[in-house]
Amino acid sequence: MLAGGAKALELNRPVIDELNVFPVPDGDTGTNMSLTMSAAMREIAPVGTEDIGELAVAFSKGALKGARGNSGVILSQILKGFAVALDAKVSIDKKTFASALKRGTEIAYGAVTKPKEGTILTVVRVMAETAAAIARKRGGEFEEFLSEIIAAGEAILKKTPEMLPVLAKAGVVDAGGRGLVTVMEGMYAALTGGEIPVIDPAKTAPEPVASGAKEFVSLDNDYENITFQYCTEFFITHLRTAVTESDIDKYRDYLMTIGDCVLVIGDLDLVKTHVHTNDPDRALKAALKLGELDSIKIENMMEQHRRIVGEREAKENKQKKDLKPYAIVAICAGDGMKAIFDDLMADVTIEGGQTMNPSVYDILSAINSTKAKDVFVLPNNSNIILAAEQAKDLADVNVHVIPTTCMPEGIAAAIVFSPDATPEENYTAMSAAFSELRTAEVTHAVRSTRMNGFSVKEGDVIGISNKKIVAKGASVSETTMETAAKIADGAEMLTLYYGADVTAADADRMAGKLEEKYPDLEIAAYYGGQPHYYYILSAE
Repeated sequence: MLAGGAKALELNRPVIDELNVFPVPDGDTGTNMSLTMSAAMREIAPVGTEDIGELAVAFSKGALKGARGNSGVILSQILKGFAVALDAKVSIDKKTFASALKRGTEIAYGAVTKPKEGTILTVVRVMAETAAAIARKRGGEFEEFLSEIIAAGEAILKKTPEMLPVLAKAGVVDAGGRGLVTVMEGMYAALTGGEIPVIDPAKTAPEPVASGAKEFVSLDNDYENITFQYCTEFFITHLRTAVTESDIDKYRDYLMTIGDCVLVIGDLDLVKTHVHTNDPDRALKAALKLGELDSIKIENMMEQHRRIVGEREAKENKQKKDLKPYAIVAICAGDGMKAIFDDLMADVTIEGGQTMNPSVYDILSAINSTKAKDVFVLPNNSNIILAAEQAKDLADVNVHVIPTTCMPEGIAAAIVFSPDATPEENYTAMSAAFSELRTAEVTHAVRSTRMNGFSVKEGDVIGISNKKIVAKGASVSETTMETAAKIADGAEMLTLYYGADVTAADADRMAGKLEEKYPDLEIAAYYGGQPHYYYILSAE
């Protein structure tokens, strides 16, 4: 089913990318989600077991490592919920699947600072609520259950434009939600042996507005907060003739009163027990009432914890001695932009931006490669901030994510960095450095749309500022002049970063025209080399 979900995303990636609301060449939701699922599939490939819990944990870990963009990060958090809910499960029924969806919803909502309805979050929540309602009913096949969940996802997906007007204006449904439903459709196809579905274009349009093993599990090896000291494991064999399954249930209930992390799996032939308790003798005595004991193992987790902590602290102390105090990691697109950040003493630059968001693992690897105690990360793209925050949580050093949403903001933040200041002072100064900065971009429309009072055709040159179209024209020069006018008022300096498709001569002529129009404004032009965007402008 997981493979089917990944394959469905791969096949439908271009269609989901096209659902991107803004008519600029950064429609990468499908790509981000597909790459996230692909990374998860690579993680489970070497897992030598069919244990659902282990596969779910590996899949979740791989998804987080490979998560790209907001959509990929949120998808990874949904999958993390599955891993939590499926921990030590040996089979999945309707209630278990509903529980996994519910847990995934909770973790995904928790990962987003300001959750927005009308997005992938709404879609997963409604599917989870539907699954819970159906699971409470008796009867029905799992395939029918999954089909109804998908239908609920499709229904709420078509209503996303009612919740986000920007979707209605663009005439599309939410791309992340579409990607999640696509994953579920792929899972359904794999489960039933059907063909992986290819998205019907009609599904992208919005609706008009108007028995087996028994177990209890909580295998939480949190050695930092140990309540029950002894990890106790054994088998009960040769069960007494009078023992019934009800007796095994009562035995499980008793273990839950003397410990936690209880696992009782088996039948009347063999029962496997796992429990964390301070009284292993009481667990053994209770088990002896059912049958004989074999393969008894009792481990002192406090002692294990002391050893683990000692080894970790010794390793961390050695590493800390070798760490330099500060480092900057900047994410940018274009060799010119990379050179600018290099000149501003960025220790590591990651290639990434609108059309290819770096994964959590990419950012984490860059952080680790700096070998610094305090690392300042400049995402320079709103779609990368969440991934940077996830990398921060996984890092072993102090990471400070400066919420820069474009490369000029990152440049402004890097300029004010001081190696003589404290980490807190640097974070405050860098975060404030771009508060008054006004930015804009000049690019071309990749599809026709109507937005912000502009009727845009595919191929038109458009100017964008503050996520709104502010200018359009047939030529780059004309549109750049109109765009600059939107941010130049009251500024003292206007900076142009010209892209890979603009020559130095054209950039000089553009700067000259701006100097003629704004004689009191200091004009500067630098080679950025960024793809897709003719110019990135900043006024201060």
